[in-house]
Formats: sequence, structure tokens, C-alpha cells
Amino acid sequence: MDVLSLARWQFGITTVYHFLMVPLTIGLSVLVAGMQTAWVRTGKVRYLSMTKFWGKLLLVNFAMGVVTGIVQEFQFGMTWSAYSRFVGDVFGAPLAMEGLVAFFIESTFLGLWIFGWDRLPKRVHLACAWAFSLASLASAYFILAANSWMQHPVGVTFTDGKPRLESIWSVLGNSTALSAIPHTISGAFAVAGAFLLGIAAFRLARKHSDEDKQVWRASLKLGGVVAVVAFAAVAITGDRQGQLMFEQQPMKMASAEALCHTEAPASFSILAIGDVNRPDCENVKSITLPALLSVLAHHDLTTEVKGVQELIPLYQAKYGTNYPVDPQLGELSGKPIDYVPNLPVTYWGFRLMIGFGALSAFGALVALWLTRKGRFPRAGTTLGRWFPRLALLGIAAPFLANSLGWIFTEMGRQPFVVAPNPSGVDGVWMFTARAVSGLSVGEVLTSLIALTAVYGVLAVVEVVLIRRYVLAGLPEPEAEEEAEGDHLAFAY
Repeated sequence: MDVLSLARWQFGITTVYHFLMVPLTIGLSVLVAGMQTAWVRTGKVRYLSMTKFWGKLLLVNFAMGVVTGIVQEFQFGMTWSAYSRFVGDVFGAPLAMEGLVAFFIESTFLGLWIFGWDRLPKRVHLACAWAFSLASLASAYFILAANSWMQHPVGVTFTDGKPRLESIWSVLGNSTALSAIPHTISGAFAVAGAFLLGIAAFRLARKHSDEDKQVWRASLKLGGVVAVVAFAAVAITGDRQGQLMFEQQPMKMASAEALCHTEAPASFSILAIGDVNRPDCENVKSITLPALLSVLAHHDLTTEVKGVQELIPLYQAKYGTNYPVDPQLGELSGKPIDYVPNLPVTYWGFRLMIGFGALSAFGALVALWLTRKGRFPRAGTTLGRWFPRLALLGIAAPFLANSLGWIFTEMGRQPFVVAPNPSGVDGVWMFTARAVSGLSVGEVLTSLIALTAVYGVLAVVEVVLIRRYVLAGLPEPEAEEEAEGDHLAFAY
């Protein structure tokens, strides 16, 4: 492999792993704050038990998210220094805002929440929970605003070969960001809902006191409802993203469908049989829904959607046919530019993203039906044996949907690391091949192996900690007051 491929693998592995933590932290932090609100308002012990149990799991995940997230920003300078120099004037503002929110507001109020159980008034302590929960949402906003600028650069002028920030409000109000943020947050709640449902179903299959059963039933119902509502929100916000993709990144739209030739109206491919890796699609047969792609692209039954073969010459005319002759580009120096993303990744990633999301929502509906009116599949029956196991396995579905969505988003804009804005300032785009640092293959390979190994160890640590707390269950009722003062045990 060359430096570019290794650098992309490194960033992909560490980013996808980090993003496993992010949606759970965002969704679960808000749900935990909601549980504590219910306790403060009603005084019911089961809401306090829910807050403390799910709060422990939140803290484990939050800690791992912080550790893995720090590496992301180091990588910009380590393996993507040319990219950092190109976008630095733009990214400085949103990343600084995210740093202030994450490391000051979020961390401060999280610390107050962890250690303030018996030292702060109830409502002040509750306010801390909402403060760090809302701060996590704000932190996500700034990160997504920066990422959305890479998808659709706005608010800049082009001076001396670099974009210069002209309006931070244009960056924060980018149409791509305003579409990506509700979609991502909805996906985060889908993850948190499935997490609650799966663990609660697993715990309900065991013997418990009536009080404990109330906690697990309430958690399961909350998780199921949140998962279903979140999937509906994902679908609605995803519709808007599809329209923007049609306008801003037509090659990504065509690649998502393996649409090799222009169609009007355009059909939506449900399943492709054959080699979708060929941009001429000679060996591909698709099962399609007529005109649905036109509906997704422009909300009508007639819109033309350009195919890969027709888009290639348009991209070549605007951005060139060959890479510049530059030793820094390595093997790609002077070679033809391939404007077609990896079709198998974009095509199947898009479908698997939708499929796993729909599977999670369907599983949540089934779980809510099977546990309606206080019911639960009887122990000893086939359903009683398989329901908690499938619910636990179902936690993975929205995680996979989220990860596949990001893989599709990032891979689909290749060969650009900063995709051009069709109606924006000329020159504000960057090929991925020009973004990588001038490192040797051995240097990048060493960091790739080292980071992958460290992240593998962290994955084991997180799974072990979460498993330990899940198996430990709820604190004993008589120890409830002591638990309020047991700060370190609660935190760690």
C-alpha cells in the first residue's frame, strides 16, 4: 500500500471506532437527564435507580469517547498536514467552539453531576445533568458544521490558493449542516433507545423483585418508544439529505444507486445482482422501484438523475482529467483522476444503512408488542429463551446503521476530501491525494498498527466494564442512600 491508502485506513479505523461512542453518549445523556427529571418531579425511587444504573454506563462510554476522540484532532497534523493547512483558517473557529463546549462546559458539569449527589440541591444537581447533556448536543453541532463544510464549502473567499473564512455564520448555518445535524442526532437517539431496550430485556429475563421489574420495564418501554420515534425522524431528515445530495454531490447520488446511465424518471434500486464495481454496469441487473429515485432527488416523478457515465466528463471538464505532476502525489502523479467513488462501498453501504436502521425500529416495535400491559415472554418457552438474546443482539443494528452512514458519506465524496460546491467559490475544493502528509510508508504503517492495537485494547476494556455493570444490576434498596454518597463507586 502507498501512504495515501494507509493514511485513509488509519483515519477510517480510528474515526469509525470513535463514532461508536458518540451517538450513545449524545442520546443516553439526554435520556439519563430525563430520568433524573422524572425522579425530581415524582420522587419515585425507580426513576432514581434508572438514573444511576444508566448513568454508570453513560460514564464508561463518555470516558472512552474522550480518549478515542483526542486522536482525531492529532491525526489532522500527523497524517493530513496538507489538508490542515488548506482548511485551517475555516476549521479553527468551529473546532475552537467545540473544544470550549466539550472541555469546559460539558466536562465541568459532568464532574459536578458525578460528585454532587449529596452536596448539591436536587434541582441544581438536575440542572448539571441537563447542562452536560445539552453541551454534548452543542459539541456535536460544531463538529458536524465543520464536516458539512467539507461536503459543501460556504462562507469563504479564495485567496493565495487557500479558503479564507468570511462568515462563521454561513459555516454554522450551512444547508448541509442544518440537514446533517437533525439526522445525526436522530440516529444517536436510535442507538440509545436500542441500548436501553436490549439491556432491559436481558435483565427482565432474570429473577427480580417487583421493584426491580418496574425499573427494567420502564427502561424497556422508554427505549422501545425512543427507538421507533428516532427511526421515523431519521427517515424524515434523511429525505432532506437526499435532495441536498442531488444538488450538491451528484456523483455521490449516482454512486449510491450504481446508476451508471442517466434516467428520467430515475428508478430506485432495491437490490443489484452482478458486479457493481464496474462503472459501465454491463453485468448488473437491478430490482427497482420506478421513479422513486426522482422522488427522493426532487419530490416529483419526472426529474432526470444523471448517471456515472454522463457525470465523468462534466467533472473532468471542471476539475481536470489528470492529477498534477507532483512527487508528493506518489503513484498518482500525472495519472488520470478517477471521479467515481468505490461503487460497492457506496451502493451496499447505503442499503445496509437503511436496512439496519429499519431492522432496529422493527425490533423495537416487536419488543413493545411482546411486553405490552406488563407482559413478558415466559421463561422456558422458545420465545422466552430467544427474546432477550435477540434484543441484546439488536443493540448492534443502529450502531451499524450509524457507522455505515458515515462510511457512505465520506467515501461517496471521493476523490475529494473537500468536495466542490457547484454554486460556490471557484477553487475551494481539494483532492484527497493532495491532503496527505509527506510521510514514508513505514511511518504511517507504524502509527496505523499502533493505534489499531490501542483501540482494540480500549474496546475490550469498554465491553468488560459495561458487562460488569450490566450484570451487577441495580443497587440494593436498603443501600440506596449510601450509594448517593459513594461517588467513586458510582463514577467508576
